[in-house]
Amino acid sequence: MRTLFLNPPSFEGFDGGASSRWPATREIESYWYPVWLCYPAGMLPDSRVVDAPPHKISIQQTVEIAKDFELLVLFTSTPGFSVDVKMAEMMRDANPKLKVCFVGPPVTVDPERTLRSTSAIDFVVRREFDNQIVSYAKGARLEELPNVSFRRNGEIVHTPDGGYIENLDEMPWVTKVYKRDLDFRRYNVPFLKNPFISLYTSRGCPALCTFCLWPQTHSGHRWRLRSDDDVVNECKWAIENFPGLKEIFFDDDTFNYKGKRTIELCKKLAPLNFTFSCTSRVTTDEDTLKAMKDAGFRLMIVGYETGDPQILKNIKKGATVEMARRFTQNAHKLGLTIHADFIVGLPGESRESIRRTVDFAKELDCETIQVSIAHPYPGTEFYDYAETNGLIQINASMTDETGHQLPNIVYPGLDRAELVDWVERFYGEYYFRPKAAWRVMRKALFNGEERKRLYKEAREYLALRSKRKKFVEDERRQTAAASAAGD
Repeated sequence: MRTLFLNPPSFEGFDGGASSRWPATREIESYWYPVWLCYPAGMLPDSRVVDAPPHKISIQQTVEIAKDFELLVLFTSTPGFSVDVKMAEMMRDANPKLKVCFVGPPVTVDPERTLRSTSAIDFVVRREFDNQIVSYAKGARLEELPNVSFRRNGEIVHTPDGGYIENLDEMPWVTKVYKRDLDFRRYNVPFLKNPFISLYTSRGCPALCTFCLWPQTHSGHRWRLRSDDDVVNECKWAIENFPGLKEIFFDDDTFNYKGKRTIELCKKLAPLNFTFSCTSRVTTDEDTLKAMKDAGFRLMIVGYETGDPQILKNIKKGATVEMARRFTQNAHKLGLTIHADFIVGLPGESRESIRRTVDFAKELDCETIQVSIAHPYPGTEFYDYAETNGLIQINASMTDETGHQLPNIVYPGLDRAELVDWVERFYGEYYFRPKAAWRVMRKALFNGEERKRLYKEAREYLALRSKRKKFVEDERRQTAAASAAGD
């Protein structure tokens, strides 16, 4: 079956679908590669990957493209699900013979809800979906495949769960699918060099963070590795086949989880004489960081999450504030850049804990930060905690009309308005310090290309900042009015 793999259009600038770490529109327009879709696409030579958001492909254009295919594999997300359902219906209307499969975390968590949402969806594949899609496209029956849910005689059938893919070296190189189907110059992440490409050297994450969507709903906690040689050979091929490429990003859940493996891989990457970046945990030791620096690593995305010791325990982060301090000092001593991720609204959050986190972030003084609102996604331990304790606001949207994050969880003394306000205060306090502001200005002063990019990013962020301030004002006005009415 000729197969279309789709990361669908939804909100303008939304990159919350395939391979996105958190399903929402970013403060600054950013696009990650649809890595998960590209693996099975690489096993079906006449397939096509359409990554609509970065390529600015509209819903109508996507529907038109689908007329040429027999099987659609759509990677859905919690915020974009309702739009994705409507799109599937439009595609089926335009191409009645099209078989439609949904994949992604929401279908793993609640396959029955997915199938009952519309008759346009023929089946879903829970968790990893590579081999199931390829087998079905080549003629296998759904009943023969693991992890599949579908309708039969009016009933919903769930085939037994199967194991994860263990031999990752047998998988195709996603970079060859990028070359075939995608324009790599369309992908932009503010803190990475552009153009960049991203790929995985492993699947799964052994860490047990309660809020993290992917290991709990999609890739699993079992850590599975590609061989060093396979990773190095793909990187070498990418460097040779993407003219102008400036950076390779290893988008594993945690790239450097084991020091010995990381050090050995770095020894083999070093002769490529190229720039690499990756994800990291604060548990990484100095020897491993030095091996990374020597191999050409430039930047790490690090999930610090919070500066409050109790909240770190609440979310089972497996790290301490002191570990984070030591890791950051070691990384900066070696000249490595850190993009630090923090979250507002994790279990146990209070005004005091947020203040500790803001102060901690300023103490660490990483080059760039991202501040997210905690979202209890279905299928995570965080969701179960929030539901059990009555913290989820059932009718509250996770996003605004453009896909930007809004809180759907509240704590005593921390309503939706205050959580959003803290995000803006966090950014303001961090970036308006003289030291942080100078880092940004220095880039703009001495690099014309960076100056254009920073100007665009500043406009996007200030527009969102204004929008968030209005949300806070409106929420507080409504709360005051409701209180007055009650009196």
